[in-house]
Amino acid sequence: MSAETTTTAAAAGPALETEALTVSYGRTRVIEELTLAVPRGSVYALLGRNGAGKSSLLRVLLGQRPPARGRVRLLGEDPWARRTSLMTRVGVVPEEPDAPPEMTPAQLSAFCARLHSRWNAPAVTERLRRFEVPAGRPFGRLSKGQKGAVMLALALGHSPELLLLDDPTLGLDVVARDAVFQEVIGDLADRGTTVFVSTHDLRAIEGIADHVAILHGGRLALAGPMEALKAERGLSLEQIFASVAGTRAADTPFTEARS
Repeated sequence: MSAETTTTAAAAGPALETEALTVSYGRTRVIEELTLAVPRGSVYALLGRNGAGKSSLLRVLLGQRPPARGRVRLLGEDPWARRTSLMTRVGVVPEEPDAPPEMTPAQLSAFCARLHSRWNAPAVTERLRRFEVPAGRPFGRLSKGQKGAVMLALALGHSPELLLLDDPTLGLDVVARDAVFQEVIGDLADRGTTVFVSTHDLRAIEGIADHVAILHGGRLALAGPMEALKAERGLSLEQIFASVAGTRAADTPFTEARS
């Protein structure tokens, strides 16, 4: 980003922030006292072992459940109170792609166009072409990787200010993974879109993200600018993750338990 863009983004405040956030399921706390700020225009990676609380955090960020305590803001607004209006400014790619199985990607795009006044159908079509997704094939007959590509194309169709990605490359081959992280996320960052991505793919995200946070046991173990953290410790992202979360990336399963 240019210095001017960076200054403007900083003046506008964080794209996403939590303050002393606690998330509970019954008597079980899955997130405790989490304070986090995601700068506008950044690519921010959220890392953590299974059960660390990443998916629970994303549910609260999306206004799908209220926090037990604390404060959450997306683009300056409370997602629990303002979810409907916020979703016109936020794009979401869930870990498990979900859409009516009989609808084709082209039909899904047309349906979404009726919900968003700023829908860019040609851009959706171009992304589907680039990801080699048959626009006329029913969603239920697509591979998991193709379904994920459809979710990503639809999430970007209304040019969101903030994009939330829940392990977007899960189940993708290397070529598709690189396309997501380099072509799409890189392009969005260049245009000032804020990207907040939960991922297990430490090696791929290390060259893309400019900020990183690591959750461990429901608490924030580490957060800050990627290169500054690596320089301070003289370690790679994978080595930092291992020292903080007590595991190597290769030991971390590629699914997260839903608490």
